[in-house]
Amino acid sequence: MSTEERRQLWVEEPTARRRMAEPVRTAAVRAVLIAAVTLIQAMVAFFCTVAGSWLAFPMVLSSVAGTVVATWAVLDVWVTRQVWNQRHGVVSEPSSTARRLRRERRRARKAARAAAREGGGKSARTARIADPAAAAATAKTGGAPEAAGSPGSAGSRLPHTATRGAGTLSGAV
Repeated sequence: MSTEERRQLWVEEPTARRRMAEPVRTAAVRAVLIAAVTLIQAMVAFFCTVAGSWLAFPMVLSSVAGTVVATWAVLDVWVTRQVWNQRHGVVSEPSSTARRLRRERRRARKAARAAAREGGGKSARTARIADPAAAAATAKTGGAPEAAGSPGSAGSRLPHTATRGAGTLSGAV
């Protein structure tokens, strides 16, 4: 058998998942190494405690410190991954239902504005309300129709006095 007929020892196969970004991989390796050292410290502290050695107390203290550092390292992996995704972008396809609904509402508003411009005599409020159900909801509330989850609507769990971004439900700013 010649060398061309033999199979190669190492064959690259395409994977379903992409490789981790370099900074994320570096942070992950660092976190694994720190976690491994912390586990070794904890085992040494346990065995020193069982044996009654003087080294038990310092090892317990270093194990506690190692646990804090290991937790920090794991959070570093998470934050590095989030920052990488934010800076270098993640492919987003407009396939969600929310985007589709927003797009439909935007088209309806644009069509209503165009109709109001062409109609001349219609008010903007009349042009905004296209369906009878929305007109009935507007008549009940005495104003613009409210979304199901907006503060003050029937489907809302928040009290009517909730203010957006104020951090309080009392409405006092």
